[in-house]
Amino acid sequence: MTENAPPLVSVVMPVYNGEKYVAEAIESILGQTLPDFELIIVDDGSGDRSAAIIRSYAARDDRIRCVTLAQNTGEASARNRGLEVATGEFVTSSDSDDVSLPERLRKQAAFLQINPEIGAVGTEALLTDENLKPHGLYGVAEGHARIAYDLQMGSCIVGATMMMRRKIVQACGGYDESLARSPDIELVARLIPRTRLANLPEPLYLYRQHDGQLPATPQKAQDWANLLASLLSRLWGEAPQASLDRYAQVRRREKLSWRERRLAKRDLTRLIDSMVATNWIDEDDRAHLIRVLNGQLEKTTPRLWQMFCHWRRHHFGPGKWEAAVRLD
Repeated sequence: MTENAPPLVSVVMPVYNGEKYVAEAIESILGQTLPDFELIIVDDGSGDRSAAIIRSYAARDDRIRCVTLAQNTGEASARNRGLEVATGEFVTSSDSDDVSLPERLRKQAAFLQINPEIGAVGTEALLTDENLKPHGLYGVAEGHARIAYDLQMGSCIVGATMMMRRKIVQACGGYDESLARSPDIELVARLIPRTRLANLPEPLYLYRQHDGQLPATPQKAQDWANLLASLLSRLWGEAPQASLDRYAQVRRREKLSWRERRLAKRDLTRLIDSMVATNWIDEDDRAHLIRVLNGQLEKTTPRLWQMFCHWRRHHFGPGKWEAAVRLD
């Protein structure tokens, strides 16, 4: 970054009582192989040593900018205050208890530079314990169509890893400050009709799971339910509770009766058709999502039927018989 020139990337890090892990999070950004960035740290009314730790780093590195809020305003509000002062072409975030691997910013920025049709790109993440010992992948879809579909069905993107074109985020109005938790997923829902999204399949982020994280609350569950209902209303003009319940059953891989699976397939097919009709996804994506749909429904069948399906594919492969036994 040359003097007085805006950086390529702005990283927003909201912090609330994060003294235990914030230094490690800051160092992971300062250690990026992409040097052309600014780190905007928003202290959201912390009552511990977070502010002092942040100031000590800012005194040593002029790429750090500090925003101090007098009282705790919540995750979405803190993110928006950071976005308001961001100057980079691309904006992203990092949670104050997580770690970005050194190549994260460089690879995401390069992807956006060579793919102008993509408005936002996330990355795969490693789930870790509090000592950053990995124990699994978060599990995200790579392409836009699957991200759009998975938004209705479960996790589609690691919100903190999402690098976005700043002008698109501004046009969307930033994060919804009325939400108690996970405002990044709601923002994804508003980005999907406007642009195309992607995820890098390489895990470039360490998602730390620890006892200090805020627990799930009834309000968070209600926010998620309201988001799904809002999405269906945009696509269908209605949000039948029965359809929302069936989505949840498929997401949880509950064992369903034949009638329930037929109804679930009807709902999911309607979802795909409506996303194509509203240009949330392309027509060419339909066949891929139908295969995803069938795979999900197979997981809701009794174990013996799953074993038969596996045997059938192994011995006969996909073809006329495969199509004939699928749910209509």
